[in-house]
Amino acid sequence: MISTRMSRRGFGRAALAGTAALATGVALPARRAAASPQPLPPLDPAALQAAIDDLESPPSTAAQLRISGTAGHWRGTSGVADIGTGRPVGAGDKVRVGSITKIFVATVVLQLVAEGRITLDTPVRRILPGLLPDRYAAVTVAHLLNHTSGLPNHVGIPEPKTAEEVFQHRFDHWTPREWVATATHGPLKFAPGTRQQYRGINYVLAALIIDTVTGHPYGEAVEARILRPLGLEHTVVQGDDPHIHGRHVHGYLKMADGSLRDITVYDQSAARGEGDMISTTGDVDRMLAALFSGALLPPELLRLMFTLPPDDVRMLDGSPARYSTGLQQATVNGVTWWGKTGETYGYKNAAFSTRDQRRRFVLAYHPTTARNGEESQMTARVADLLTRAPSAEGSVA
Repeated sequence: MISTRMSRRGFGRAALAGTAALATGVALPARRAAASPQPLPPLDPAALQAAIDDLESPPSTAAQLRISGTAGHWRGTSGVADIGTGRPVGAGDKVRVGSITKIFVATVVLQLVAEGRITLDTPVRRILPGLLPDRYAAVTVAHLLNHTSGLPNHVGIPEPKTAEEVFQHRFDHWTPREWVATATHGPLKFAPGTRQQYRGINYVLAALIIDTVTGHPYGEAVEARILRPLGLEHTVVQGDDPHIHGRHVHGYLKMADGSLRDITVYDQSAARGEGDMISTTGDVDRMLAALFSGALLPPELLRLMFTLPPDDVRMLDGSPARYSTGLQQATVNGVTWWGKTGETYGYKNAAFSTRDQRRRFVLAYHPTTARNGEESQMTARVADLLTRAPSAEGSVA
């Protein structure tokens, strides 16, 4: 499956999953990679274009898809970047990439580990004194990166249930320490390292670790260590600026009266380090290619990004763990992918690659509603087309 956390501020809840389950929100067990590569179907440009041209399932304003790797390349766009002007989407238009941010943050933290500046088993409280209570002393850097920290739920934050409420809180501003304070009430949910629960707060803390160890805001470390070396000129860590600068796709939410309202300008301070970056499909694809090729990390640390927790570490619902250090595993039609999904209001993304990079895909689209998994239908269509053999009559179970 391909799975993601909905925005903690979301007015809907959904799970992203593989093949048909992606559209229904049914979670499929994650599977470890097979010994021999699963055959990949040839690319079908007409079917791929049709998959992103269907802007009714889910209701969306635009989409862009980039497919690359040794098994073939294809790019396509659909819809409009701005409903006010009718400007069509361009292949280089920026979008909010949401939790794909976590790939960048995890990579920088692992680089700091490689340099001997921190270790994965260092307690978080030792790096960030006074931020976490004494009862969280067992939480380490590794627990943050693979979502096994057990940190409790947020307390005292807005939880919008309607689009109108989203707009009421769009400019709420939080410092990182204020946001962390909302998730440090009560005991840990479980002993660190024994269970897995996907939580954005883990990466808010990871970004704070980068701040502290490097002496600079995490965005500067991402820029110096990843963006500039890879030439990712259209990727930014925006900081406190709620705008997207340059050519970009607008995000919209459907209001109670049926109208679409622009939600592009939005304060991302509560998502610092876990979902606040802006990029393009091309830049994200280049990042995945460099990362998977070993250009950013030494082999022993890169392996951690393709290693799930032990089998006895389960998700809270009892399903197998599916998050590694910085990535998530997804199996669709027997093909195992590694990558990340990401979303924020008006923006939804999926960026995945097979480990051998025979096939990568980066999908960015713009649902206007969040309705119990229906907004995942486009990802489901694309993932199925990229993995289903032409002779198959249906999805795998």
